[in-house]
Amino acid sequence: MMWYKNSSGTGRDRYHHGNLREALLQAALDLIAERGPAGFTFAEVARAVGVSPAAPYRHFRDRNALLVEMALRGFQQFEAELVQAWDEGRPEPLRALINCGRAYLAFARQQPAYYAAMFEACPQPEADSELAQTSERALALLRLAAVSLCANRPKDQRPPARMVALHIWSLCHGIASLFLNAGEGSPQRPAMSPEDLLEAGILVYVRGLGFGGGDPIPPKP
Repeated sequence: MMWYKNSSGTGRDRYHHGNLREALLQAALDLIAERGPAGFTFAEVARAVGVSPAAPYRHFRDRNALLVEMALRGFQQFEAELVQAWDEGRPEPLRALINCGRAYLAFARQQPAYYAAMFEACPQPEADSELAQTSERALALLRLAAVSLCANRPKDQRPPARMVALHIWSLCHGIASLFLNAGEGSPQRPAMSPEDLLEAGILVYVRGLGFGGGDPIPPKP
């Protein structure tokens, strides 16, 4: 069993006349969850929904346009979950940052097809596109967390917040990808849970920057 699970059915099950756009999106998500981010063609999406190969073109210019829409929706949900996890930095910035990391892993685990569309399958968005702006807003939560974490340090001793955010993002994304690609019985699967591995990694990282000293990470609320 994989750490990431797909609990959805087929696009055909959810297609109702007049809602073809949503059915196509869901069928594409199902195919990505089943086969991976490169695992479908436009024709296969149409076949899964039970319509002609030409029907998807009424709603999407091509396969890439479908992927962009999936990634856009994924980042919108992702942003909402990170905002909730951050909770305006409560109970304090380090714990709130860890909560953001846990939310990151939870999203990857619970929404594997969206996650793949966002970070693997989607073409590079144009700088001023809606997708680029939406993804930037989602990941800006990690920069906000980094700024809050650094706020109590003397200005001349603060690491660049963007650098901290990128390192934390890399840690979250790396752990999510590691567990995505290693099954329960895989010899490459770490012995720790992804959440424990992430929390330990954040602790080592922030203490390496001079935060936290020898104090333990604040307990979970």
